[in-house]
Amino acid sequence: MAGGIFTAPEGGDYPGELTFYVKITCVMAAMGGLIFGYDIGISGGVTSMAPFLQRFFMSVYRKEALNTSTNQYCKFDSQLLTLFTSSLYVAALFASVVASHVSKKHGRKLTMFLGGLFFLIGAVLNAAAVHITMLILGRILLGVGVGFANQSVPIYLSEIAPYKYRGRFNVLFQLAITVGILLANFVNFFTNKISGGWGWRVSLGGAALPALVILFSSVFLSDSPSSLIDRGKAEEAEQLLKKIRGVDNVKAEFDDLVEASKASKKVEKPWKNLLRVRKYRPQLILSTLIPSFQQLTGINVVMFYAPVLFQTIGFKSNASLMSAVITGAVNVCATFISVYGTDTKGRRALLLWGGILMCVFQTAVALLIGLKFGTTGVTTALPQWYAALVVVCICAFTAAFAFSWGPLGWLIPSEISPLEVRSAAQCVTVSMNMFFTFGVAQIFLKMLCWMKFGLFIFFAAFVFIMTLFVYFFVPETKNIPIEEMSRVWREHWYWNNYVEDSKSQVKPVTEIV
Repeated sequence: MAGGIFTAPEGGDYPGELTFYVKITCVMAAMGGLIFGYDIGISGGVTSMAPFLQRFFMSVYRKEALNTSTNQYCKFDSQLLTLFTSSLYVAALFASVVASHVSKKHGRKLTMFLGGLFFLIGAVLNAAAVHITMLILGRILLGVGVGFANQSVPIYLSEIAPYKYRGRFNVLFQLAITVGILLANFVNFFTNKISGGWGWRVSLGGAALPALVILFSSVFLSDSPSSLIDRGKAEEAEQLLKKIRGVDNVKAEFDDLVEASKASKKVEKPWKNLLRVRKYRPQLILSTLIPSFQQLTGINVVMFYAPVLFQTIGFKSNASLMSAVITGAVNVCATFISVYGTDTKGRRALLLWGGILMCVFQTAVALLIGLKFGTTGVTTALPQWYAALVVVCICAFTAAFAFSWGPLGWLIPSEISPLEVRSAAQCVTVSMNMFFTFGVAQIFLKMLCWMKFGLFIFFAAFVFIMTLFVYFFVPETKNIPIEEMSRVWREHWYWNNYVEDSKSQVKPVTEIV
């Protein structure tokens, strides 16, 4: 015990096996990622559909469908249109703060259930929208659902999975996000063919399906042992721990969880401690920068606006939607690399290789678009081989993100914080992710109009910076029990300046710097 924080003996191992119960529980919980992924995928396709634009965004419809704009970079530029996409993420940002308190006081299970419920109501409202206000209100409710789900699911997976498989099961959340994106791209491709101009309602209303999945899953899930102990249900937690580990001898792990819970209760103000106590500085910085960097890769430029982006570079409507489907399929397939590589190759290796590849192919996309459109944005249709080359580079960039920053941007922040500040730290992670997701979604079309092909160089520069950050400042966390995570900071060349050595004199938990 150091500074009020329990740390298991280094190198300790907990008995147990990878049970079927853990497998099915983690798969069901990870389905919470479907709602986030479906929304990311559905937005860009719907905003490229002429009937949707004609009903809610006439100025964009005139420039795009009626060809009143000859500048390919600027024809989708509309702050109201981007507000439709980005309003969800503002709502998710604020909802994650509320969800942090709900998760700590009432458990991860209830938080997941509420996320599904809000998302379901938002989906119904969007499908029935007859006015832009109704449409935005539905998006806000969807955002509340995303905020609650993203707050609870990654923590739940990190707490319930055996530490040797924690990376693999946590990555299932990102895999569910990619499946949701792919599903949305398929839905958009077929609903765009519906005559009568109401296909967009099917696309938006389809969000009810992943909402029902997480609602159904959360009803049958147990809460995590850590959460149960933290809420005074130690006996129930011990029985659950025996069930999920498949052995009766869980005393070592159970005692560690109890001690961690006792320590967490001594921290009366987790937010104040996370923000101001020196020894939590590494967790705060990584919980802030990792989700921020994740969005500054520019991935959501591709995921949100894939159909719009492909139309911008010369694809017709159906071709652009099919290209988005291809990108979504690559995203799903590449995520499996992380499922199997996170706990074998390690987090750092995947982040470094992903960063290098993203930088290379994002620069290639910028060069290809720049050579064809220059700075004026005026050109004839792309040759088929040239368009295919652009799609290949975008797919390669997407694949690199999918096995690195996509899943690990959620995994690492969810596993690095001790119990007493875990909910607060996850709230920081979700809030920063949603803030930058909102920012990128809101200004992308404006930046594309202003920066032209240089926008992709802009994002590539951030990828280069964050790859250097990983090399110097992100420690390896594979195969380390979540209760022992404090040792990665003590052994790191830089972060050991912020955490007290286990052999040093105990410092009070309220020490402020």
